[in-house]
Amino acid sequence: MKGTTEPGAGGKSLLCARDVSKQYQNKTVVDHISLQLGKGVYGLLGANGAGKTTLMRMLCGILRPTQGQITLAGKPVTGEEYRAMLGYLPQDFGYYPDFTGKEFLLYMAALKGMPKPWANQKSRELLEVVGLAEQADKKIKTYSGGMKQRLGIAQALLNDPLLLVLDEPTAGLDPKERVRFRELIAQAGQSSIVLLSTHIVSDVEHIADSILMMKAGRLIYQGKWEENKGDLEAFYLEQFGEEMGKSPAAGRKKQKEAQPGGGRQK
Repeated sequence: MKGTTEPGAGGKSLLCARDVSKQYQNKTVVDHISLQLGKGVYGLLGANGAGKTTLMRMLCGILRPTQGQITLAGKPVTGEEYRAMLGYLPQDFGYYPDFTGKEFLLYMAALKGMPKPWANQKSRELLEVVGLAEQADKKIKTYSGGMKQRLGIAQALLNDPLLLVLDEPTAGLDPKERVRFRELIAQAGQSSIVLLSTHIVSDVEHIADSILMMKAGRLIYQGKWEENKGDLEAFYLEQFGEEMGKSPAAGRKKQKEAQPGGGRQK
């Protein structure tokens, strides 16, 4: 079965992946996936090992597909023009501990080739947006986990990307930060393609224009989730209960514990 999906809220297809697969020796991690995504927010759901991160790394040009083609606004994933339209927050976000938050954003802006006046302006704006303006001149090594994650989200937005790829971006965020994050992503989806990977349904169910669900390297669901289809989390746990704890009930408990404040108080 080949996974496909149509453009989201933005209508026109801008990100196109055609029959994309990734194999390591005899193991297929991503299996014949095709996507046509327009502007909007896309929630990529799946248990650990479903192939989400591998797919996202191919869409970012970090991994080369074993087969298939990927283009953004007609530009191939291997080219500089594609990368200039890309913003990416990996699951394991690296940073320089002795940089201040502001210095780090300016450094990332330089790597993206942004002119200095634009870099200064965007850095100030985004530090404010992610709630780090007061900590802009403090070293990153003094930041909490949630603050570092917010800084990572800011760097991904620096160049006003057409394609914004976020791999497990809410890790380490407290409930208040999650609300701010959802508002930020909903706004970004008005002018960008936002692909948000998570295994926590509540991160995407209210802001995603379209849901993509991966299992064993394939898309098992794609499209807008309508209320008449039932509860999205229940469907998700039905599909992935075995991977998440052998049963939907156990999976539901893991979902709750994965959210800040969801576990037992110590």
